[in-house]
Amino acid sequence: MKPIKKSTILPIALLLYLAAMAYVGRSYFFAGEYLFYFGVIGATLLVIIILHFVLKKKEKLQEKRKNDQENNKG
Repeated sequence: MKPIKKSTILPIALLLYLAAMAYVGRSYFFAGEYLFYFGVIGATLLVIIILHFVLKKKEKLQEKRKNDQENNKG
């Protein structure tokens, strides 16, 4: 079985945390502060998505570097 990569685990954990914080902050939604509530959620989602792609790129670069080192040995 393939191990789950960090670029997948960390964003999923942060999404779960965001869901919990959205639930805790639902009083802002019920108070009518829709822009603030959804603005914070949207900004956080954007950061999580960017983090996912940055970690994915980092993993690909590490894999490429590892393959290059193995090819240079032989």
